[in-house]
Amino acid sequence: MLTLRKSQDRGYADHGWLKSCHSFSFAGYHDPRHMGWGNLRVINEDRVAPGAGFGQHGHRDMEIISYVLEGELAHRDSMGNVKGIPPGDVQRMSAGTGVVHSEFNHANDRTTHFLQIWIEPNVTGIAPSYEQKSIPATKKRGKLRLIASPDESADAVRIHADAKVYSGLFDGAEAAQLSLHPARKGYVHLVRGTLEVNGQRLHAGDALLLQNESAIELVHGDDAEVLVFDLAP
Repeated sequence: MLTLRKSQDRGYADHGWLKSCHSFSFAGYHDPRHMGWGNLRVINEDRVAPGAGFGQHGHRDMEIISYVLEGELAHRDSMGNVKGIPPGDVQRMSAGTGVVHSEFNHANDRTTHFLQIWIEPNVTGIAPSYEQKSIPATKKRGKLRLIASPDESADAVRIHADAKVYSGLFDGAEAAQLSLHPARKGYVHLVRGTLEVNGQRLHAGDALLLQNESAIELVHGDDAEVLVFDLAP
């Protein structure tokens, strides 16, 4: 079963310094039809104005992934990490027993555009931890590259969740397929461009939810960047 969720159907919040699209219920946006998909709980597409950001705030028992598209995200947390996250990097923070952090755009003239992703963990009460890896575009060109996984991987950050996240860049004749166990759920989020997924044409911000499907097929991309999730039921 395939369900197409159009970009314009997402929740939206404009706080002046922050413009955010919510794929699932979050903060002031609540829709009982869209509370998450499998163990994927949040995908927020955030645009942070120059010189602005999220002040210190806390999380517990959640796997949080930041995927930067434009600009740079400055991260600081109670574990002592002070990092800059540029496009091409994937950051993972396991909140565990509790972590406090802040995220800022310190640029004077450029918006930071990034995806904030939350996945529910399959273990709770662990010590909080942080990981960041750089994945060059050449490793994602015309293929799906694993970027987050519960298993050790050279390119992927390790998450404490029954989920795998892939990223890919597709244009023209480039194509890829990912096998999916029918008992699991799939989720495809198109970051930019256009792309055909299992016969459905997606535009930037669109998502395709898959259930009882055995494969995810990506073809006919036009400057497309995509995230693909293999999720617990």
